[in-house]
Amino acid sequence: MANALGLASPPAHFFRGKKMALWDLSRPIQWTPLRCRAAAEAGVESRVPESASPRSMRPSFTGTLSTLQKWFFFLCFQGIYGRFSNQWLVVGLVASLTAKFITISWNANNCFSMNCQCVPENYHVYRLNRNKKRLINEHCRVVGMGSKLVGCGSAVPKLIVSNADLAQIVDTSDEWISVRTGIHNRRILSGNETLGSLAVEAANGALEMAQVNAREVDLIIMCSSTPDDLFGSGGQIQRDLGCKDAWTFDITAACSGFVVGLITATRFIKGGGFKNILVIGADALSRYVDWTDRGTCILFGDAAGALLVQACSSDEDGLLGFDVHSDGHGQRQLTVLARDERMEITSSMNGAPLFPPKKKSFSCIEMNGKEVFRFVVRCVPQSIEAALDEAGIPTSSIDWLLLHQANQRIIDAVSTRLDIPSDKVISNLANYGNTSAASIPLALDEAVRSGKVQPGNTIATAGFGAGLTWGSAIVRWK
Repeated sequence: MANALGLASPPAHFFRGKKMALWDLSRPIQWTPLRCRAAAEAGVESRVPESASPRSMRPSFTGTLSTLQKWFFFLCFQGIYGRFSNQWLVVGLVASLTAKFITISWNANNCFSMNCQCVPENYHVYRLNRNKKRLINEHCRVVGMGSKLVGCGSAVPKLIVSNADLAQIVDTSDEWISVRTGIHNRRILSGNETLGSLAVEAANGALEMAQVNAREVDLIIMCSSTPDDLFGSGGQIQRDLGCKDAWTFDITAACSGFVVGLITATRFIKGGGFKNILVIGADALSRYVDWTDRGTCILFGDAAGALLVQACSSDEDGLLGFDVHSDGHGQRQLTVLARDERMEITSSMNGAPLFPPKKKSFSCIEMNGKEVFRFVVRCVPQSIEAALDEAGIPTSSIDWLLLHQANQRIIDAVSTRLDIPSDKVISNLANYGNTSAASIPLALDEAVRSGKVQPGNTIATAGFGAGLTWGSAIVRWK
């Protein structure tokens, strides 16, 4: 349809049906030098020095969209501004409905781009490749957003190993184990099960609960100290989930891994403009257990848990506060060290050793239980209190305390120091043992699916373990 000037709109397919915040050309374009760009974007008038070069200037204009402006926008993409192809041409725009800035740029790579900052999710980035003459629709990264927890999932192996089963292997009993740890059963990988398959199952549960398609995931953070591949399992999980457009990487922070991954995810949303992030905690510590040592083999199990973290408005932010720490001086208290396997090394005529060097393998878990207990009971309550201070809420406002499921004595001691009643403490340690980075999302998933945790509940969660590392996060479920 033609407008009052008799000018018809450009082809509808050009805009691909997307909502776009454009501009009003009723105002003359104001050319400003590069150093005046901030003033132009802020709507502040600035004078153009007579000495300013056209090649060091950028246009700035604001307003709403009409048919005339659509044609101007269309023609811009067709190459009217081609003479600026060897420099950046930046246009500061203010969206009429959002009052947020959008920049248009043309760079030396012959790409004309419109980038959105701090605008709603239904805005997109359009890039025209001048050489291929086609318009590409890209997802707009929105920075400064909050994060909310929208879906969780978990998976455990089929094989159940009870305290009675362990009593047939080492000198122990169900009573001795349960009194000292609170553990009755644990799950162990067997047959064709892999840690990766558990992680994929847990992630699919989180996606299903959040009603998010795998193709909508932007980032996968795999938190594990025992991946199927020493180089990391993130890529394998991305492939098996079908998250074709997602970036992925692994985090190793032992039993603190999931809390570290959760906090990391919120930073990628806030500063990187990511929208949907899967945080997976998965470990198979049974691979590194000395099954003749009753001090450690009774503690650990295998599992995976996942959480989908999604961008939201800042007033809906589900991460209220966090606190993280490390202390390498305590590293010796909980270790799985690399060690040399005996290999004969030949020497050259001058006595220098020849390759290959000695092959490495990992020792079993070695832990000083008493020192780890003292460290946790001292440091974790302080960390949770620091996170609560950052959140600006008192301990009495916590609906649930969710700690890494290491030992029931530890859970009881921390809740007592924080003066949190036992009926507000989430624990599934008795059924699964210490599942390392999987313990928090595994317990959260069970609590959510059982109806214990409700939307709007505030949860104080903390992870702690080897490194030594520990951290806390105050979060709101949905």
